[in-house]
Amino acid sequence: MAKTYALIILLTACALLCNAQEKLTENIFHKKLPNGLEILVVEDHSVPLATVVLSFKAGSFTETDDVNGLTFLYLSMLEMGNRDYENQQDLNYHAGGLGMQLRNSIASSEYATTYFTLPTANFVKGLNFMNTAIRYPKMDEDELEKAKKTFRNQRSEGESNPYYVLGDSIRKHLWGSLYSRKSPNGNAQVINGATPIMLNGIKTRYFYPNNAIMIVGGDVSHEAVFNEIEHIYGDWAPAPFDPFTKWPIPAFEPLKKSSYTIVESKQANVPYIEIYWQGPDTRNDIASTYTADVFSDIVNQNSSRFHKALIQSGLASNIHIGYLTCKYVGPISLAITPNPDKIKECIEEVKRQIELMDSDDYFTEEQIETSRRMLEIKNIREEEITTNYVHTLSFWWTAASINYPLEYNGNLKKVTKAELKLYVDKYIKNRPYSAGLLINPDLRAQSNADSFFK
Repeated sequence: MAKTYALIILLTACALLCNAQEKLTENIFHKKLPNGLEILVVEDHSVPLATVVLSFKAGSFTETDDVNGLTFLYLSMLEMGNRDYENQQDLNYHAGGLGMQLRNSIASSEYATTYFTLPTANFVKGLNFMNTAIRYPKMDEDELEKAKKTFRNQRSEGESNPYYVLGDSIRKHLWGSLYSRKSPNGNAQVINGATPIMLNGIKTRYFYPNNAIMIVGGDVSHEAVFNEIEHIYGDWAPAPFDPFTKWPIPAFEPLKKSSYTIVESKQANVPYIEIYWQGPDTRNDIASTYTADVFSDIVNQNSSRFHKALIQSGLASNIHIGYLTCKYVGPISLAITPNPDKIKECIEEVKRQIELMDSDDYFTEEQIETSRRMLEIKNIREEEITTNYVHTLSFWWTAASINYPLEYNGNLKKVTKAELKLYVDKYIKNRPYSAGLLINPDLRAQSNADSFFK
């Protein structure tokens, strides 16, 4: 009897814990339902609108070669009809009747999301609209063929863009045998051969409440939102398994050697260079993800040594270095528009600057402080536009945690010159890279471009 009583107390405590609300900031509130669905509410009463985002830890990072693109296609089918709406036309008609704006369903490398913005007066109807779409999609054969046709048109448009071709070629080497896991747009052959059964296989792996978060931002009360979501989504059955235990995500292999590719195009009026490295991620080196942001911001400043060596010298007209925070290896990218008459000299100077980046005087304390301050201001400004900020929170929930953006400004202050030097040595200097050059055929022949990266 004592054991039974103790078990009842434990289960009751667990239930209360699952339903407990957490106030993260003055206007951000968090709750987790018993079925595992996380809810985040951002209160903003400035305009009578509400944005609803439902995101899943899914996307191309979960896809092997033989299913690459099915998450993208599955999300497209959420717009093609369901239990309540016959087809895409019927669904769009009712969405318009609710005053929905900015409605879409998209997949990236590390998350899958469906969202819309609508008048607050229609908020509950919007929740029901999304509930039917995500839980009871129709997967009609004719509508599936329409989605495939849209994909083919988008793919054709992308492949006609030489910048897309260049980037895709670079990324194929960067990610090697796991390229599909960084390619959310998918494989054309896989998508063209997709069937409703195959798409249902994606749904039954990852589209469960205990692998999801619903974020609501706008003119709403968090208490009312929690109650309505639990009323509508509370009977959504959770997965009886952890998908990432059942289908583990393999580790990306470090690059063993550098490579480069050249893409010819008559559309390339000026040459263009991209260089990619494998950077840190939030699972193994979260501290370096903050350092990466500070590093990139400093290098992009007009006062940086890198900028002066390339732009002010006339070797390039534009440079930009960036880093995408990921849970599974974030890429570091460097984009350069070189002087057409000095491509080789530009590349040589880039290499020389990289060799200097870990020297004691390459970054100044003033640059570091300016960068930290500018990133902090950018983060604060993002919070001010709730319609956009809910998407930012959704991204961070999948890439790191919901606390990552809330603690971002504080962690920027921990980045010092020592961390910047360590970041350079660990991820950039003397590290293998994947590079590419987009160039006009005539300029390629005149400049002997094939020798530039050797």
